[in-house]
Amino acid sequence: MRRGEACGQRWTDTHLDDGRITVAKQLVVSGWEVYEDDPKTDAGARTIALDSDTVRALKRHRIQQDADREEWGSAWAETGRVFTKENGEMLHPANVTRRFIELCEEIGLPPIRLHDLRHGAATLAHAAGDHLKDIQVMLGHSSIAITADTYTNLLPETDRAIAEAAARLVPRARPMEPTTET
Repeated sequence: MRRGEACGQRWTDTHLDDGRITVAKQLVVSGWEVYEDDPKTDAGARTIALDSDTVRALKRHRIQQDADREEWGSAWAETGRVFTKENGEMLHPANVTRRFIELCEEIGLPPIRLHDLRHGAATLAHAAGDHLKDIQVMLGHSSIAITADTYTNLLPETDRAIAEAAARLVPRARPMEPTTET
């Protein structure tokens, strides 16, 4: 998901029992003001399948959010968002980016942009054998060319596997086994 899509994700569009989420809204930053809008493109309105670990993590997150709601009582800001501040207020996308950078620095990761996680997701999906068309739909791109040109990079292991597979298709004379007569 794009940063604004994740920040704008609503529980009503999150279907954990089915292991999927529907991207229906996003938070957009204009200056410093935040407003809700439809996804960036028509293709951005999509359904994404979730792996079982992510589903479990989101279920734990919901339990924690419910506990926070109870603790805050009438001061809880009911936004219906999946990701919120501790008091239920929606997250400002720029603050999410700032916190991501802080976490990367705290654990000693090299500098990476939050948006680069989309590149990584596309690359890993491609390396796992997903077709570019499926990756295009997952990322919400309007064109497969955007996905192919911008978001997928070959991992070294995948690059080698492709080279070996192509080489196996080329007919070659095989060296003869030495015999005792020669």
